[in-house]
Amino acid sequence: MLNIHNLSVSFGGEYLFEEISFRLNGGDRVGLIGKNGAGKSTLLKLLSKDFAPDSGTIAMEKNIRIGFLRQDIDFEEGRSVLEEAYQAFEEIKKMELQLDEVNHQLAERTDYESEGYNQLIIDLSDLTHRYEILGGYNYQGDTEKILLGLGFKREDFDKKTETFSGGWRMRIELAKLLLQSNDVLLLDEPTNHLDIESIIWLEQFLNNYAGAVVIVSHDKMFLDNVTNRTIEISLGRIYDYNKPYTEFLKLRGEIKEQQLNAQKNQEREIQQAERLIEKFRAKSSKASMAQSLIKKLDKMERIEVDQDDNAVMNLRFPVSVTPGKVVAEIEGLSKNYGEKEVLSDINLLLERDSKTAFVGQNGQGKSTLAKIMVGDLDYEGKMKLGHNVQIGYFAQNQAEYLDGNKTILDTMIDAANEKNRSTVRDVLGSFLFRGDEVDKYVKVLSGGERNRLALAKMLLQPFNVLVMDEPTNHLDIQSKNVLKQALKNFSGTLIVVSHDRDFLQGLTNKVYEFKDHKIREYLGDIDFYLEQRKADDFRVIEKKSEKVKESTAKPKNNSFKDQKKVKSLRNKLSSVESKISQLEKQIADIDHELLMDYDATIAKPNFFEGYQTKKKDLEGLMESWEDITLQLERIGA
Repeated sequence: MLNIHNLSVSFGGEYLFEEISFRLNGGDRVGLIGKNGAGKSTLLKLLSKDFAPDSGTIAMEKNIRIGFLRQDIDFEEGRSVLEEAYQAFEEIKKMELQLDEVNHQLAERTDYESEGYNQLIIDLSDLTHRYEILGGYNYQGDTEKILLGLGFKREDFDKKTETFSGGWRMRIELAKLLLQSNDVLLLDEPTNHLDIESIIWLEQFLNNYAGAVVIVSHDKMFLDNVTNRTIEISLGRIYDYNKPYTEFLKLRGEIKEQQLNAQKNQEREIQQAERLIEKFRAKSSKASMAQSLIKKLDKMERIEVDQDDNAVMNLRFPVSVTPGKVVAEIEGLSKNYGEKEVLSDINLLLERDSKTAFVGQNGQGKSTLAKIMVGDLDYEGKMKLGHNVQIGYFAQNQAEYLDGNKTILDTMIDAANEKNRSTVRDVLGSFLFRGDEVDKYVKVLSGGERNRLALAKMLLQPFNVLVMDEPTNHLDIQSKNVLKQALKNFSGTLIVVSHDRDFLQGLTNKVYEFKDHKIREYLGDIDFYLEQRKADDFRVIEKKSEKVKESTAKPKNNSFKDQKKVKSLRNKLSSVESKISQLEKQIADIDHELLMDYDATIAKPNFFEGYQTKKKDLEGLMESWEDITLQLERIGA
């Protein structure tokens, strides 16, 4: 599908990567990994032809269709969910305008016998035919089906996109990509802002997807569940293995160990040869042997060991002043967005030095309560902050508040005060912004680099209570570990909103679950919470379609029998979905051929019989899909 050869990109005279080559084939699900700023998002932009490389080539098959899910989704305000999803059908929408124009002219004209009127009839026939081939009579139904599958309700279809959270807008963008029938999908941090239910849906979709996928993600479980190949960008080079993330790390470690052993053996051989050269050089009878050894050393290809980029940020959150014993007291707090109720009659008491996790599905009010506590939103009810409370707040979209036209250094200097302005460069250095890098403009930074800068900027303000809303979004795995350790060492009061179990483990001692406009307290760490909810991880709890019972619930009588039936039905469903995906792609390819060269395509032997057979097969598979889905719903799975 895509052939990348000797690709090089540099910024400010330094290579991001240099002469990298790889091939992307159908069925490849590639996890593109590396540290923040290594060039992952840049490589995706090159593959999508957003901009050209400094050197090298990207060759691709003719008429290949590439869909790109970017880190930052930018919707046009004022569109409804359906209107935004329909943007996937750009050509169909243009053709609808043309059809409207032709029909309008036909309705106004009365010169029925004229050549111009006859031409309009011909144009209408041609446009209608092409409109049908493109799927113009089916796209609205297909769109509604996909949106419903992604968790939207019919009453959501006419709501404006700006009224939805980032996770739900990500689902709209995913729906658009699915509806476009792309050959290649480029996904940049697709799990950011997604709740577990939508992550599971995305995993299932990608596992049944017939095309090629390249995914930038720092979610280890997601990469292991989806990918069959890993490409790491490190220090300007790539390391490419047909393994998912965890297996790739293990294999990479084994290969590096083999390289080290081979390098040591080669070093011993070189040292022995150098000793013989010194010994024989002084003797005329052995001079030719010495020259032979010298030539052998000159020709020897030195073994190199793959280098790792082990630089990590140095992070510490200092406490400003000691606050009162009660940090925040909330009584009867409610919050509505218009007619939509988010929080209802919430009561909460936060004590000094407590470490609290907010968990639950997207849209249940976690971020809303965090924003209320820091004074960003109004509300109904009572909330009182304690004596000497100073809150540091890291929002989900914190990096968006940075001015792209400022440099890194100017961003920090403008946020500093007289007392800490002299320490700005030291702070930036601890966040891996060193030397000339501080003169980079914010707009050229990667998502992870912007998050690091936002964290650094936050440290310039005094606080003793830290509210972190999804702080690990965009951060590479090493940076996530550094952040977690810094939060564990923080001696103040901590509130963390997160879906990441690995990140929360050992970090908090109290959990609040947000569900159905209410909150429920669990007096223990994240593992205690999951134990009480009888679940191995957040995926089970947050997935709406699985009814997870509380620890007090009674087990079903035929649970084992039901489990076997559910497993069998899900296997059938997965198989049917895979066949549907393949058939839809085949039909879309035929439709595209018809559009490009109608006469040549229909001239193929038995064309219409084969085309109609595929459509009938697809209808049968869709009926099977509906039947299996209904069976699963009846069981409650």
